[in-house]
Amino acid sequence: MELELGIVCGHCDTYSPIRTATCPVCGNDLAILREQPTRRAVTPPPAAIMFEEKLQPRRMTPSSLPAAQGSAHRADAPLSSHGLPAATTLSLEELMDQAKHFVCRSCSTPVPVAHKFCGRCGAAVPPEILNARTQFFGQLQVPGKAKLILIRGEGVEGLSYQLNAEQHIVGRSDQQLVFPDDPFISPKHANLFYRNNKLVVRDEGSLNGVYLRVRGTIDIEPGDFVLAGEQLFRIDGPPKTQDGPGPDGTYFYSSPKHQFLFRITQLLQGGGEGMSVLARTPALQLGREGGDLNFPTDLYMSASHTKIEEAAGRLTLTDLNSRNGTYLRIKEERELSHGDYLFIGRKLLRVEITAA
Repeated sequence: MELELGIVCGHCDTYSPIRTATCPVCGNDLAILREQPTRRAVTPPPAAIMFEEKLQPRRMTPSSLPAAQGSAHRADAPLSSHGLPAATTLSLEELMDQAKHFVCRSCSTPVPVAHKFCGRCGAAVPPEILNARTQFFGQLQVPGKAKLILIRGEGVEGLSYQLNAEQHIVGRSDQQLVFPDDPFISPKHANLFYRNNKLVVRDEGSLNGVYLRVRGTIDIEPGDFVLAGEQLFRIDGPPKTQDGPGPDGTYFYSSPKHQFLFRITQLLQGGGEGMSVLARTPALQLGREGGDLNFPTDLYMSASHTKIEEAAGRLTLTDLNSRNGTYLRIKEERELSHGDYLFIGRKLLRVEITAA
């Protein structure tokens, strides 16, 4: 492969032939052969020599500058001596956007948010960026406000979503919190909003519902949906008696009937029914092994995961200290607390609320 020796501008990374005197984009001096003034060790030269592939020479324009520098640029904004928008013309939101993804204006090296100086050339982070960072992270700690942490969700774990507005619609498109990659999330799925300084989640008529992690033992009813491991279950009460004869007086021949208190039915993708187990004793246990209904290949299911029990006409659901938790589908809306977990579609989210 044929290589060509060239010069890359130290301010805007524009590639130029070896004998170019000034950068054609920002006007920076590219002359490396003429006598240069003495520089401190921490300050890089304005141009750097590097090899470029002749077949694909590097050409950059102001519109192709790194996102952290160019994202806040407006067409009518004056430029600083570095070819960047002047700080005095940027709004607070634009400065905060630069602060989150700041790139050194001397050598174009990303500067981590906790640093005040560039780790490559030693240049100081501008005061307006430091101030914007302070305001940005201050907003993350608004007393009484919450954020959602994405715990599990198609390889994008660790993202956080600030809930500083009055309401936050979750959906697959055109909402405040958008998850376009999750086909199990409805276009308008749920709403997280504040009522009397409490965070509330409401199901907005979604197809697959919103599931809240169970803490200890809670009451449930026939018709409720329970999520354990990767399995979805429906809790059914005892069936209505249908022992009478047909219109012509003939009885239906069947297996002997056994009384049961409730039934657990596995639901398959698409809405079909899978395995089912009848509660002929007051309690049924679900898990990976040793229970009344076992799922040995489910990696998210604990050996003894959850228990459904009936006592005096009352149904209860108990999480047996499972590693990944048991979740109950909410009816309409539920108030949330710090440390709660939600399943929305295939996304597992943790609620974190800043103390008021």
